[in-house]
Amino acid sequence: MQPNSLQDQLLAVLNPHEDSKRGGFIRLRTIIWLRWAAIAGQLAAVFVAQRFYGLSLEVGLFYLVIGSSVLANLVSMYVFPKNRRLSERENFFLVLFDLLQLGGLLFLAGGLNNPFSVLIVGPVAVSAAVLSSRSTIALGAIAVIIVTVLTEFYFPLRTEQGFIMRIPNIFIFGTWAAIVIAVLFLGVYVRRIASEADAMSTGFQAAQMALMREQKLTDLGGVVAAAAHELGTPLATIKLTSSELLEDFEEGSEAREDIQLIHDQADRCRDILRSMGRAGKDDLYMRQAPITAVVEDAAQPHLGRGKEIIFDTAGAANMAQPEIYRKPEIIHGLRNLIQNAVDFSRETVWVDISWTADDVTVRICDDGRGFPSSMFGRIGDPFMRRRKNAQERAVQTAYEGMGLGLFIAKTLLERSGAELSFANGRDGANQSDTQSRRTGAVIVVRWPFEAIAVNTEDGRTPIGQNRLIEY
Repeated sequence: MQPNSLQDQLLAVLNPHEDSKRGGFIRLRTIIWLRWAAIAGQLAAVFVAQRFYGLSLEVGLFYLVIGSSVLANLVSMYVFPKNRRLSERENFFLVLFDLLQLGGLLFLAGGLNNPFSVLIVGPVAVSAAVLSSRSTIALGAIAVIIVTVLTEFYFPLRTEQGFIMRIPNIFIFGTWAAIVIAVLFLGVYVRRIASEADAMSTGFQAAQMALMREQKLTDLGGVVAAAAHELGTPLATIKLTSSELLEDFEEGSEAREDIQLIHDQADRCRDILRSMGRAGKDDLYMRQAPITAVVEDAAQPHLGRGKEIIFDTAGAANMAQPEIYRKPEIIHGLRNLIQNAVDFSRETVWVDISWTADDVTVRICDDGRGFPSSMFGRIGDPFMRRRKNAQERAVQTAYEGMGLGLFIAKTLLERSGAELSFANGRDGANQSDTQSRRTGAVIVVRWPFEAIAVNTEDGRTPIGQNRLIEY
């Protein structure tokens, strides 16, 4: 399995950059109830304007425009199932209908002289939250066209005495400018917030999938080790019995050849089981190990990828190496960080492990190009993209990253209580030969000692009895 196969699988399932899928999360029932609420508000506004403020309105035309919404809702209720998930295209036309219907009501009620004209921003904000960028731009442009038309063309608001209610032209222009700015600002603002929320939610789902995968692999390793241990005894018996039977038959006889075959196949099964599980059965004591063993276990898949990985251990004086639990989130998180260093290094990756009475630190460095300076504020964000120049495109790395691997690693390690920091190596002019080569990315993972270390003051901590596999 390639080191980046998990990321490829996650990206295939969790791709928030496909705008065509954004509108598929809204049910028709939600749109229907929101439209009924809007219809009730529109009818209430017409009633209050007539009864309490004595405005002379084209009631028939108002009811015609509002009735179009009622008809659209009734058709939606009786033709389509309420729990239907709307497509991007269907959502676009529903929001467009509401935008045009609101524009029609404003046309009948004074245009931009009507204080309710600000409501035209609503459909654009909804589009920015749930639809694609193309749909949002189209609806925003239509909203701007509608308010521009309403500055000049509309039915004036009249009182029962025939007086026309209007505001000065400078306020009309101010209202138009405010609505246009609101459409642009709210469209961009809501779109940015919704996109970041979607990316973060999808990234957390990816991190959860990665953790579940690592947990399954850990459990599978225990099952395989247990099977290897349990089958070892019967295979040893078969081998011993076949060895004794070989002495009872003459060389070259057919029975001896069959027994020799059984003997050889028993050896083969023993070798297979030995490679499958070296640790014996599911030993619960193997769930905790020295910090160096856990880090080396995390780095093991990347040891044979053509890059040298150097481990360095430095602990506080007179302090034994701490033991930690082999948590899947720690192993998978460190594995992702080491993979990133191997992918972008030239020749060497350094993994420094240190500990004191206060904290345990893992420092991962490489001799690559380091993090781009423009990306430091966004390292660890999911689905992070950056436009490459010609020089960077000429240097192809092992995979085209989107920040998902670093996000998963950061999320899983922070769940275990760690704090992560990212930097680039310094100029090695005044450093030793080994340190001067560390010019690439530097990732420091630091845990509080009590958050990760197993308490071993009274010897190895008892964590329960081993259990036999139940058949």
